Amino acid sequence: MSLARSRYRCSGRIACLAVLTVATSSAISAEESTAIVADPCANESAVAPAERALRDWPNLCKYRSANATLSEPARVVFIGDSITEGWASSDPTLFSHGVVGRGISGQTTPQMVVRFYNDVILLHPRVVHIMAGTNDVAGNTGLTTIQDYKNNIGAMVDMAKAHHIRVVLASIPPAAAFPWKPSYRPSPMITGLNSWLRQFCRAQKITYVDYYSILVDSDGGFRKELSGDGVHPNGDGYAAMRSTAIRAIR
Repeated sequence: MSLARSRYRCSGRIACLAVLTVATSSAISAEESTAIVADPCANESAVAPAERALRDWPNLCKYRSANATLSEPARVVFIGDSITEGWASSDPTLFSHGVVGRGISGQTTPQMVVRFYNDVILLHPRVVHIMAGTNDVAGNTGLTTIQDYKNNIGAMVDMAKAHHIRVVLASIPPAAAFPWKPSYRPSPMITGLNSWLRQFCRAQKITYVDYYSILVDSDGGFRKELSGDGVHPNGDGYAAMRSTAIRAIR
């Protein structure tokens, strides 16, 4: 559509751009304008997993209902990947009385950034506990860079601070290998990222919580008695982390 043939009239560059937007928008068909709906998660269980991943890449639907029906106000929100999700299942007494688990298996930091507002900010907690990075190192959502990881951590911290939420930023737990990426040797990268996380927390004046030192063995892997697969804590692993988490939050 050209502005010359349009029934809209404008003067000046900004006004013309605004008119062009309106004119173009009016040409969108009814079918193309129905993706904005009241509840995009209504029939989510009927959607195949592969299609669900494309339709809801950050998995905003996972906690949408739970967020809307919290039985008590959130004091602390734990956001992260499967390690955080498994912690909430393994230690329900910790995740009670306003302590809320918002971990999602397999997630990377860009996905967490997208859902941070829904799953953290809108719950109005006093504290957010962020533990993320294992799946970035594993490349679960594709190749990335160290700077991308840093940017995503910084974005979550900035959002929390802007809404007066105190931040506890956790180290990445140790791993000598990933069962789903057996050719990777992630230990040196994890060590380097944890060193940056510690420095970042110092510069930002936020709390760093060091689970890595509790869980690591002499070779840079996960202590065998604290993990069943070398990546995820078992019950004893979460028990070893518990008191450190509580101290950091308090």
